[in-house]
Amino acid sequence: MPDYSLFIFNHSFKKYMFYRKIEEHDIPQMTELYNWYIVNGVESFETEPLTVDEMRRRVEEISARFPYYVAVDEEGRVEGYCYAHPWKERAAYSNTLETTIYLDPHAKRRGTGTALMNLLVNDCRRLGFKALIACITGCNEASIAFHAKLGFERASLFRSVGYKHGRWLDVVDMELIL
Repeated sequence: MPDYSLFIFNHSFKKYMFYRKIEEHDIPQMTELYNWYIVNGVESFETEPLTVDEMRRRVEEISARFPYYVAVDEEGRVEGYCYAHPWKERAAYSNTLETTIYLDPHAKRRGTGTALMNLLVNDCRRLGFKALIACITGCNEASIAFHAKLGFERASLFRSVGYKHGRWLDVVDMELIL
């Protein structure tokens, strides 16, 4: 049985949700989830879907050094994932990480994202990092509100820095000092 960091029974949806560190067998479902956002949304600025092998390479590289969590339902279906990775490459930024979270569109507003991010934030704090940055597409008001609820504060706004699906997109950076 996997080593679960947390499991919660959601009374509203009458099911358990399990939260744990990423495992290799999660990667195909994570790829499918992420590709949904690439193709259908503006949350990711990538424009071409990833292969499972490309996602595996990315996961292995990040999870070897930084916290990486997944939420799975009782049947083992990936409902979401989050991770932290270097915000910038210069040595002086080494105590600041960028956070990333993706949820299955049907898993939103169920507490899954909050539980995942709380695990991530607490792990980053325990590991001694100083700040977390969330880079959010400016029109993604739900994500901005979600991060604010977790204590992140708006630190910057970059106007029209991304172009996807025929529209110019802003990016909001939100920061959490640990």
